[in-house]
Amino acid sequence: MELTQKTSKHNYLAFLWHATFLAFAKNFMDVDTVIPAMLVEAGGSAIHIGLITTIMLGGASFTQLFFAPVLSNYAFKKKALLFGINGRMLALFGLFLLMLYAKSLGNSITFILIFLLIAMYSVGGAFANISYTDILGKSVMVERRKSFFSIKQVIMGVGAFVSAFLVKKVLTSWAYPLNYAYMLLIGFFALSIASIAFWLIKEVIPSGMTIKNTRHFIEIAKKELKGNPRLKYFLGFVNTQGISIAFLPFAILYAKEVFQTEAADTGRFLIFKVIGGIVVSLVIFIIAQKVKYRYLLYGNAFLALSLPILVLVASGPSLLSLVFLFGGIVVSIHAIAMNGVLLEISGNENRTLYSGITGAGNIVPALFPILGGWIIQSFGFAPFFAIYAVILVLALFFIYKLDCLK
Repeated sequence: MELTQKTSKHNYLAFLWHATFLAFAKNFMDVDTVIPAMLVEAGGSAIHIGLITTIMLGGASFTQLFFAPVLSNYAFKKKALLFGINGRMLALFGLFLLMLYAKSLGNSITFILIFLLIAMYSVGGAFANISYTDILGKSVMVERRKSFFSIKQVIMGVGAFVSAFLVKKVLTSWAYPLNYAYMLLIGFFALSIASIAFWLIKEVIPSGMTIKNTRHFIEIAKKELKGNPRLKYFLGFVNTQGISIAFLPFAILYAKEVFQTEAADTGRFLIFKVIGGIVVSLVIFIIAQKVKYRYLLYGNAFLALSLPILVLVASGPSLLSLVFLFGGIVVSIHAIAMNGVLLEISGNENRTLYSGITGAGNIVPALFPILGGWIIQSFGFAPFFAIYAVILVLALFFIYKLDCLK
């Protein structure tokens, strides 16, 4: 069955519906500000920040190595997408109950359950993301993809901007752990509304690749890596510039250790992060047909390199807000470019495979946060910033070799 303009428009709007309400949900579970602050409030250290960031930003993606072979055998992946999103919703509701009764459970049990439920939330997202990428790639016309990714970021940014003020209000209206409990409950309801969009998607084109098991997946992946040099460079890019999205949680830790920031500061940092994301997404939407992904990637690499410098020169929480403003820009450009480049170097037949390869090859971003936490706890922030900068410089080579055409 062919994808028509009418069906493409229907799916385009459904994906935007999901993006709008997902923006509300993500702010109440923000990996860069809210979750690190919650862990610090509960007595967490740099190692804990690194571990939770590894789980949420990198570790869960590695599970795509196991999910991709299974999901590739399904011609239609809507049910798998719904399964993954429902798992995330269940984890959010579990976190709400955990925070509600945290005082009676004690710090040790609360800590263990936080990590388990966040792992469930993240793995559910990794599972759903494979199906999401595959369905999106074959459900929206090629010529509308770049505009979709940029307008998606704009809509998510506006929704996130509105919800950021609500996050700040909830954070300051109650003491720990009730403030986080109510935030997670709101996030659960927002994600539930967002998931309605996936029920409405019309998946009309089947996927044609069959993968027997993980071993077969690895064999096919090796062939693709040999036959498609751009995939190798894409993995190089993922493993270098990919660490930029793991920087802000450590900026939160720096703020709390150096400036003794409080809940109100966390809310302000989130607002600045959202503003940065909105502005750059709107600009990219306007110039989507005029700018290639490679220029976005170059600009993002240099901007990401500026983040540790801004942290070190900041003299207080107010100036540190600029780190989150630019950090929001970095995260948004990375999201737009990552999805767009992955769709550019893959096709309908192998998109699930490429998503799995990308997730499984996400090694450095997966390990970097926990390594960073250990470095900070053992040697301080300066060596961590130096290693971060060296890895990002390497990204420039892979961006050059990718030579994005669109």
